[in-house]
Amino acid sequence: VVWLGYEDSGMTGWEQNTNAGAFCNASLDEAAHKLADVLREEHADVLTTYDWHGGYGHPDHIMVHKVGHRAAELFPAVRVLEGTMNRDQIRRGIDAARAAGLLPEGEGFDADGPADDGNPMGTLESEINYKVDVVKFATLKRAAMKCHASQLSDSGFFMAMDDERFAAQFGNEWFIDPKSNEPMRDGWIFE
Repeated sequence: VVWLGYEDSGMTGWEQNTNAGAFCNASLDEAAHKLADVLREEHADVLTTYDWHGGYGHPDHIMVHKVGHRAAELFPAVRVLEGTMNRDQIRRGIDAARAAGLLPEGEGFDADGPADDGNPMGTLESEINYKVDVVKFATLKRAAMKCHASQLSDSGFFMAMDDERFAAQFGNEWFIDPKSNEPMRDGWIFE
């Protein structure tokens, strides 16, 4: 892990958004050069970023996307993959929770409605290139999410899920390959 020296921006509209040291306010070129240096030093061949709106509009995730793509321009040997969320799967999960009586009508959120940045959450399944099964890491994912204040306050619904439902919702990672028009492939990316 290499710390680039930026602070958490918090969610859209939070006071931290105005902090000069917040990642969302970093110089794009400065941050991209720092990342490109790391990529070069590590002889990286793949870089994962977020999709164009950070999955759900988190200012730092949006900046990760921008910095990642700019760093890839500076170090073109790297292949860029964009982590995203499967909006269709999210919708199916919410519908299943409502049908099971676990989520009262009117609670939760609309997977197709605007997130904090005014855009829908995640990406349509038809626009995703890779589905990777990571269900064996679901417990670790939940623990990692609990370490971030913005995840606890804005994603309480997900944190309250029982282990089985959490694993069903977060047991896959989804990636977009911006240079591919191939349909979604289920399995390890590097096979």
